[in-house]
Amino acid sequence: MADSLPSAHLVPIAFTDLPGWAEDDHAAAFAAFRHSAARLIEKIPTSKTLGPDGAALARQGKLAVALGDNVVPAAARAFFEAHFRPFRIEPVSGTGFVTGFFEPEVEARLQPSLAFPVPLLAPPDGLREIRDHDDRRNLDPALTWAFEDGQGRLAACPERGAIMAGALDGRARPIAYVKSQVEAFFIHVQGAARLQLPDGRLMRVTFAAKSGHPYYSVARLMVERGVVTSPAEATADALRAWLEGLAPQERRAALARNRSYIFFREAPVNDPALGPIAAAGVPLTPGRSLAVDRSLITFHAPVFVEADLTAGPFNHLMVAQDTGSAIVGPARGDIFFGSGDAAFALAARVRDPARFTLLVPRED
Repeated sequence: MADSLPSAHLVPIAFTDLPGWAEDDHAAAFAAFRHSAARLIEKIPTSKTLGPDGAALARQGKLAVALGDNVVPAAARAFFEAHFRPFRIEPVSGTGFVTGFFEPEVEARLQPSLAFPVPLLAPPDGLREIRDHDDRRNLDPALTWAFEDGQGRLAACPERGAIMAGALDGRARPIAYVKSQVEAFFIHVQGAARLQLPDGRLMRVTFAAKSGHPYYSVARLMVERGVVTSPAEATADALRAWLEGLAPQERRAALARNRSYIFFREAPVNDPALGPIAAAGVPLTPGRSLAVDRSLITFHAPVFVEADLTAGPFNHLMVAQDTGSAIVGPARGDIFFGSGDAAFALAARVRDPARFTLLVPRED
């Protein structure tokens, strides 16, 4: 673990320096960490520059598993205080920033119709992540996924606008169909969804691959066009209302500005209280799972988040269990709020300054 990066410093503090630490529900945080603990034992995560060390984190995971599932709040708090040390992440410039994400829950059909015309696609054959040793000649340097022809030659996947226009018809299998491009776009941005089928079943789709083109926040268009006066006003609910109010051709053009396109796979809904399996290989826990910059923060690390949200103060111990294209930087996080409309209402307006404190395993 590095104590300092060009973009941030790690400053040791005491648990008593964390606002709301004593009042937090440590049992809820411990339950989320227990999901990570099982994964840590199975596969030690790669240590990142801001840490913590993956092997040390795995040792604490074993201790958490030994405590069992039903740990009371006082014991959970004692576990974190005994086995971790808090280090505040201090960005060299600017302030920390937090957003919210959720798992949409929408009606869907397995066959297209006039009411359900927009497909959610499985990855087309040959699409894979670009590796360090690949020959990138003739490819955009920003591209992260591409088609392989079986001989090691790579070719770019179409961008969102072309895929929406049918560029992969017959090549990418539709998993299900939803009502609108806006609905599909939000599913893409969140990377997962629960789909309500006519027979009452719930189907989950979750991230499988992407086009590999750079992510662009369509909310920026609202600022560029004067719909809102600042990025802070370009919340998810405002973006949805704006997109739905556009003429169809203008809406398609706006959505196409985000060249990144997400492909999905089917996944089970084993526990309705939990979200989809995240990038760290564990199910997301509402209010306790945090998406981080995976190039800087080791997956499964506990992180205490302080923010003043529209819904009130948010001082919670969370676990780094996911990532995202827009989550860039050492003091940047995305809070998972759960599934469905209630979770969207909570997540949609979160675009706030925040402070992050990394809990690092004690070595003594």
